[in-house]
Amino acid sequence: MKKILLLFSIVISTFMMAQKKPTLFLIGDSTMANKENPDKNPEHGWGQVLNQFFTTGIEIQNHAMNGRSSKSFRTEGRWDVIEKQLKKGDFVIIQFGHNDQKVKDSTKFTNPYTQYRANLERYVKDTRAKGAIPILMTSIVRRNFNENGVLIDTHKEYPLVVRMVADDLNVPFVDMQLLTEQLEIAYGPENSKKLHLHFKEGEEPYYPKGKDDDTHLSKLGADLEAKLAAASLKKMKTGLEKFIK
Repeated sequence: MKKILLLFSIVISTFMMAQKKPTLFLIGDSTMANKENPDKNPEHGWGQVLNQFFTTGIEIQNHAMNGRSSKSFRTEGRWDVIEKQLKKGDFVIIQFGHNDQKVKDSTKFTNPYTQYRANLERYVKDTRAKGAIPILMTSIVRRNFNENGVLIDTHKEYPLVVRMVADDLNVPFVDMQLLTEQLEIAYGPENSKKLHLHFKEGEEPYYPKGKDDDTHLSKLGADLEAKLAAASLKKMKTGLEKFIK
């Protein structure tokens, strides 16, 4: 009988500990998302490799999805799935912008100063209403060097609006635009191709016809950008830092 009670006590304790374990939710687009066939696919989202910088004391759920904007992520019901799980002590990293720019797609486009801002504010408020902690991030930059070797911004007003919301609502903020801009510049116009997906025809089995993609990340690019994100998160006093190696 004593053995049964002890076993029952261990099971209950384990369950209670699991229940208390915080979760870090990631919401965003393809630059953050998990990719299919990771053993063969050269493309990686930075959120896909983020767990290597965290301890097992926190669960990471990467809900970022290719092609989603701050608008479509909600209208498709993806946020509802997360909101139902959110509990006090959880964290939500919010990073949209790439697809909010798509003026030819009404399901994704948002005006940066109105709809986009309102969407970010709503994610923040929904997260806080559950007792969880929101963290805003600007989009990572695209590799877009001009003929003079100058990296040209492609996101226009969207990163500015993220900064405005973070400041106005006092939200923890990581400027991934700045961090990844510095990374691209450090690698330079030619060497920075290693951070992305550049393959000649026949060079990479996954892309037999070749690939020239300056938006999405290689494994190297994803690892380096995840490391930059983790280092910035570790400097903050949100409670998340205690789970970062």
